[in-house]
This record gives sequence, C-alpha cells and structure tokens, in this order.
Amino acid sequence: MWMIVMFDLPVIEKKERKAATDFRNSLLDMGFEMSQFSVYMRFCTSQAQVDTYCKKVEKDLPSGGKVNILQFTDKQYERIITFQGQTKQAPNKTPDQFNLF
Repeated sequence: MWMIVMFDLPVIEKKERKAATDFRNSLLDMGFEMSQFSVYMRFCTSQAQVDTYCKKVEKDLPSGGKVNILQFTDKQYERIITFQGQTKQAPNKTPDQFNLF
C-alpha cells in the first residue's frame, strides 16, 4: 500500500510558516518522502500500518489549512505517469519490503 499526504497550509504569518515547516518535518521524520513541496508519500506494508500512520499524521496536524490522505495499492502506483518538464520519466519501482542497513 501507498499513502500520499497532500496539504495546503496557511503561511502568511511567522507562526503559520513555523507550523507548516514543523508539519513537513514530522512527515519526513515518519519516513515520508517529498514528491512535491506539499505532497509527501510513503510505502506501507499493510492496511494496519496505513491506519497507524494516518493517526500519527492526524496527531501532528497544524490548526489551519487542509490536509488530504490518499491510499492506493502497488498496482495503482505502478500506473503513475510522471513528467519532468516535457520529458516522460521511467515508471517508479516499488520499494523492497525490507531494507537492511
């Protein structure tokens, strides 16, 4: 399973910018990677893990703005079409389930 967190947060006041930055950093700390500036994605091994991360994201939500969480399967992820400028990119590879460091 994959999950994408998309958000549009207010950043006019200094306090709002700090809250948005803290939210982005919390997503990175949870293992999400930035796809675009306000779009972060993460691979999960099960629906239970998706549910766990949804609760963690909910706990770290800033007070303003809008946040959406999408969930989709590996098969759907394989069908993503990506362009860099006008150049079509190679399909993304599904990550291995276990990474050993």
